[in-house]
Amino acid sequence: MGTVIAHAPDVLPIAIALVAGWLLLGLVRYVRADRGTRASIRQAVRVRCGWMRLARMAGLTVTDKTPGLLGQLTAPKGTTPPPCVLTPKIKVTADQFGVVVRAKCLPKVGLEEFQRAARFLADSWRCTRVSVLPDGPGRVVIRGIRLDPLVTQTEHRPTGRPPADLSRWELGVDEYAAPVCVSLANVPGVTVAGTPGAGKTSLINRLICDLAPSRAVHFAVADGKVSAAHEGDYADLRTRLFAFVGDDLDEANALFKRLVALRRTRSSAIRDVLGVKNMWHVGPSEVWPLTVLIIDEAHTYFRDYKGNDPETKRLAALTADNARLVEDLVKKGRRVGFLVILISQKVTGDAIPTFIRDVCPVGLSFAQKTAEAAVAALGDDIRNWPDASPVTLQDPAYVGVAVMAMQGRPGFTRIRTPYVPDADAARIAETTAHLAIDPALYLESLPGTRRWAGTAPTDRTVVPLAKRP
Repeated sequence: MGTVIAHAPDVLPIAIALVAGWLLLGLVRYVRADRGTRASIRQAVRVRCGWMRLARMAGLTVTDKTPGLLGQLTAPKGTTPPPCVLTPKIKVTADQFGVVVRAKCLPKVGLEEFQRAARFLADSWRCTRVSVLPDGPGRVVIRGIRLDPLVTQTEHRPTGRPPADLSRWELGVDEYAAPVCVSLANVPGVTVAGTPGAGKTSLINRLICDLAPSRAVHFAVADGKVSAAHEGDYADLRTRLFAFVGDDLDEANALFKRLVALRRTRSSAIRDVLGVKNMWHVGPSEVWPLTVLIIDEAHTYFRDYKGNDPETKRLAALTADNARLVEDLVKKGRRVGFLVILISQKVTGDAIPTFIRDVCPVGLSFAQKTAEAAVAALGDDIRNWPDASPVTLQDPAYVGVAVMAMQGRPGFTRIRTPYVPDADAARIAETTAHLAIDPALYLESLPGTRRWAGTAPTDRTVVPLAKRP
């Protein structure tokens, strides 16, 4: 003990310097943080300082009646050491939207106890909502949201670099500000529904902007809202598209036929070229790119025309053929690298045939006006989750918020999707325009192509290719 006291003058300055450095580092982080993060940092300090008291009031403590070694040594002779009240240890971090608290469980204080106390924690921490999830054996993670991410407008700035994982579609953040992504591997189709101006196009813009820098992804768009590419929502991205058609049913039919012919060619050639029967076993590549067909305002191409005059009959035959061709791509194109994204205000059976819609495993819905439209987009189970229904998203604050069922999560998840500025979309399209190549040309350039020539597309003039610089 005397030796320790003798070295105290040397140790004390070091301890003070370490504490001062830690405080200075925290001050620098606070000053450099944005306004929202600063508020969360102050909230995190309150959480740490008040945790011992709050845990006792919320019933998150346990009494240990067995004295420890220190209690036995310090207790007066002939007396029993008092029981010890144990409190879960926590680690608190702050971000723009609130705090993340990681806690160690104790006997009789586990996941269920933390979940029951979530509403008390939300009130004490002044949070909009609190979630409690398992964080590994004997641990839980508590997410406290101070600022609701669903009503916080966000922007996405594309980097212009090829993504590391082409099967990963980053959608945005959920109601607890946790990142949400969807795997596109082995997904034949995606449906996107929602009222006009709810955020559907911005969702697709982000997907194109993120994947556009890759040589292993190609895009074709059929936009039923316009007649030409420069008129619609894809005007800034048209140079990155290898094909585009508007509301002309003849041109759309020609595009669908062209892609079905490519699908047949790929089905015949996949084993010879890739050595596998499913492209996703090796992933997209420049030789075998992922071909994404985006059909916006899909009801334009599948409308059931009624009438006996020759023109109406011709249009009815075209839309029926369009449904047949798109069904072929959705049902048979997955393993050879096709992804079909169908967008419509309502994805009811009269807008998108059910034999196409029900095969698409991924479905998202932005704001809807009726429960029937929500059921068509998300399935009948959405009736059991009224708080997550897209019918509740009609407030202007929820523009850009979508609902979907996530694998591994019960119920439905609400997602804030970011807005992609038009200038950023145009920048990405301009720098990647040289990659807008017809994917059929890759197969034609490979040795031994003649053996697949019977199914290869031969007419590429009916669908206007995107202009390149």
